[in-house]
Amino acid sequence: MRARLLALIVVAIAVPLIAPISIRAQDANLPRLEKRGLTTQLIVDGKPFLMLAGELHNSSSSSLEYMKPLWPRLAAVPLNTLLTPLSWELVEPAEGKYDFTLVDGLIAQARERHVYVVFLWLAAWKNGMSSYAPLWVKQDTKRFPRVTLHNNEANILSTMAGVSDATRDADARALAALMQHIREVDSRNHTVLMMQVENEVGVLGDARDHSAAADQAFASAVPAQLMEYLKAHRDALDPELLALWRQFGQKPAGTWAQVFGDTARGDEIFMAWNYARYVQAVTAKGKAAYNLPMYVNTWLAGEDIVPGDYPSGGPQPRVIDIWKAAGSAIDIYSPDVYASNFSYWASRYHRDDNPLFVPETHGGSRGAANVFYAVGEHGAIGFSPFAVDDFAEGTADLGASYSAIAAIAPILLEHQSKGNVHGFTLTREHPSVEFNMNGYTARVSLDEIFGNHAENGYGLIMATGQNDFLGVGKGFRVLITPRSPSPFKLGFASIDEGTYEDGRWIPGRCLNGDENDQGAYWRFDSHAVKIGKAVPYRYE
Repeated sequence: MRARLLALIVVAIAVPLIAPISIRAQDANLPRLEKRGLTTQLIVDGKPFLMLAGELHNSSSSSLEYMKPLWPRLAAVPLNTLLTPLSWELVEPAEGKYDFTLVDGLIAQARERHVYVVFLWLAAWKNGMSSYAPLWVKQDTKRFPRVTLHNNEANILSTMAGVSDATRDADARALAALMQHIREVDSRNHTVLMMQVENEVGVLGDARDHSAAADQAFASAVPAQLMEYLKAHRDALDPELLALWRQFGQKPAGTWAQVFGDTARGDEIFMAWNYARYVQAVTAKGKAAYNLPMYVNTWLAGEDIVPGDYPSGGPQPRVIDIWKAAGSAIDIYSPDVYASNFSYWASRYHRDDNPLFVPETHGGSRGAANVFYAVGEHGAIGFSPFAVDDFAEGTADLGASYSAIAAIAPILLEHQSKGNVHGFTLTREHPSVEFNMNGYTARVSLDEIFGNHAENGYGLIMATGQNDFLGVGKGFRVLITPRSPSPFKLGFASIDEGTYEDGRWIPGRCLNGDENDQGAYWRFDSHAVKIGKAVPYRYE
């Protein structure tokens, strides 16, 4: 059964030994992001692909021997893509001396298990700190300066222009060497789909760097490049950023304090520009060597938490435009969502110019529900709970969701681009939601029958034809009514459950009577995740 479930999820990859191939023009079939209809999708070998993924603990993949027993457990989740760190200190232990043994081993192990890989480049910063930089960087504080916080040097590499140039250039050279090597060993197989550059960057401990170089830069004029971007994109800026700019007079030029205020929020924008300038430059060098999609992830700010209690300068929604002003090499700005209000953060990061990818989040029952909302309501290109190597073998809740979504993935990806897919999570506090689909109103609510009430529900529904609907999930029911006043009433001509195998519908039960509340609702009970089809009909 597990082998069959995994086969539903992945495209089989040949398992050659890792060996360099001749360098040639970059393959048109390289993994890439592509706007298709109303959504941006990840294209792998010419077809849309949905990453049903998991991320390892930070140090798990530093040992190939440690990884060997993990792969069967990862396959049993089941997932089709693994997010795994590669630290700068292991790739370049001595300056200019690169060791790709670990890279080659991880790619080979992934191919053997028919799993794709996203590498996380842990270099200058990881969770705001600089613990994954090589020793030769850590020891040389003159060449590679640090941030100053409260008159003390912190374990955070500086981002200041003119001061951090050596750090930026060394970081960029290492990433470019890594990408060149991945190109040599993987540009035919496409095992590696994407790259994360750095990890949850930003200053921890204060809202900004207070080194002499940082103080001088903060007292200087905001770079013209940033001001020109803000003016050109004024009507599309994040509302929080625009409101702050207006609060201080929406000035076309001035010092950082004059334009954004001498406040923690102004400090955050200052740091965002400096981190963005650095990371955009490093990313551009990596993509020049091998042009895979690249993203940055974000340690999210909570309510009433000031910059510095979370990494100040990371791409929070309100400063994504600052990052975009600094360059265009980064393809996606992604949230690491551990907060309870998953839908809020997904909505903030899903923009016309930014597809949703969730590289870190909860697994278990929360992840099992949220993945439907992400891929259904926001067309997410991927979803990845953290610490997947800790998950119990055959994780029930997340595995059931992943297996069901994998079975319908080709249909889901097709209809994502058409904009007729909706995902949802339901609770007692939020028991219902409505969608307009193909001239109908679909009211989705917690399942209820014979006095039994579901405590929660989740899933997605899509209109696969004018009068055909496909649904996946558990614990909810659907009422379909005419969107406009009509002399006709609606009933269900058929409700069927089943599954897909290799794109072919395998019918199960035909549901009538109690299973559809005597024809009143299309129901997905709370016992297990199910796949179903519904066809409404009209009558007077």
